[in-house]
Formats: sequence, C-alpha cells, structure tokens
Amino acid sequence: MTAAIHPSAQVAAARVGSGVSVGPLAAVGAGAELQDGCRLGAAACVGEGAVIGAGATVGEGAVVAARVRVGAGARIEAGAVVTRQVPPRAVVQGPAATIVGYADAPAHLPARVAPAAPGVVESVVKGVRLHVLREVQDMRGDLCAAEVGGDLPFVVRRGFLVYNVPNAELRGEHAHRRCAQFLMAVKGSVRVVVDDGAQREEFSLDRPNLGLYLPPMTWGIQYRYAEGAVLLVLASDPYDPADYIRDYGEFVALVRAGAAT
Repeated sequence: MTAAIHPSAQVAAARVGSGVSVGPLAAVGAGAELQDGCRLGAAACVGEGAVIGAGATVGEGAVVAARVRVGAGARIEAGAVVTRQVPPRAVVQGPAATIVGYADAPAHLPARVAPAAPGVVESVVKGVRLHVLREVQDMRGDLCAAEVGGDLPFVVRRGFLVYNVPNAELRGEHAHRRCAQFLMAVKGSVRVVVDDGAQREEFSLDRPNLGLYLPPMTWGIQYRYAEGAVLLVLASDPYDPADYIRDYGEFVALVRAGAAT
C-alpha cells in the first residue's frame, strides 16, 4: 500500500511508511519518520527528527515538536501542541498537550465499577481486580482498613506515596516482572490504565476505600491526577530496577513469548 500525500503537503525530506495519509498544507521536517498507517490532518506540522508511530493520528493544525516521539495508535487532537513524548494509544488535547484518555481503554464509571458495598470487581485485564474496602463512617471521621490475606493479596514489603503531580503529567508507564502492586488514591482522584498485552481497561480511583490490584506482568499508567491528589502504592517486593519493563513493545513481546511456552 502506498502513501496518500496531498500535493500541497511538504514531506520530501521525511521517511514515509506504507499506508500513510498526509492532508493539505501539512509540513514534515527533515529526518522525521511517518510510520505505517499514520495520518496527518490539514496543516499539521511535524518537526525535524520527530517520529509519528504506526497508526497514530495528528489532527488538523496540530504541532509535534522536533525530535518528539508519538507512540503507535496515539491520537493528537486538532490544534494540540506536543512538546513531550506521547505514549502509545494516548489521546492528547489542547495547547498544553494534556492526555485526556486512551484510544482503546474505555473509562469505567465509578458508580458502575465500584459499588458501595465491600467486594471485588474483576477486570477484563488478566488478574487485575478492583477492591472496595469496608468503610466505617463516624461523626468524628471515617475509616477504612485492609488486611493481608483478605483485602490485600500479598504481604507488603514496600510502600510509597505519589503526590504533587501536575495534571498533564503521567506516572507509571511500566510493568513489573515479579512485583505485584496495590494502588489507592488516599486523597483526590487518579485515573489508572491497566494492560495485559491483549486487553486494556481504565479505572477511576476517586474514593479512599478503593484499591486496584495489579499482578506481575501488568502494564500500568497513572494520569489525570486531581489537584492535591495523593496515590499510595503498596508493593510485594523491595525496589529492584531489573524488575521494571519500561518499553511497551518489549512488554508485549515478553507476554507473547510467555503465552507460547
């Protein structure tokens, strides 16, 4: 399949893959790469050395700065100005290039995913579970607790807090080979995307008594931190840099290799 490039577009100095579509008056800088199946809208601008991943879309009038990489399947909405790396399948809007969602991870509304009664909600992502912890409400203040072996699926060997995260920023974007995690938004709200290499799902942690369990070999992303939000992460293992998988392509390859054995 050949590329469909409008005559008024400027892409001569770029590497263009198969099935690429480039709209009128779009401009692509020298050394940029348009991977297979990506699409550029009218007057979109891609800077020198930038990479637009396979199947990604850059909307009308959007700008991708020089040497920025837009991940496969990402969607840059019209008029967005992107100056930082964009993860695969992320949906980016506005001049500040805020990630507002993920193309293939429909958000589950808290009312439907997180019932009021204590219990566990199974995710479509393998092994991931949303725990609704028992909550005790009192005029002096509310309390919720979790016990190892019941609410917590593992013995906790490490814990840390994530806070003061600007709304436009991402956290996570990795998987663990052996370590399991339990995520709780103890203040404010955080969106979490989970991925097992075959399916994705998105959860909103917007109550302190919600805990999201991520087993090993689960790709996780946290984003859309509310102002003042605090995320508590409990882990089954001590910190080990070798346990992290930070490249999504490597993660998918490992998952497929494991499924084949």
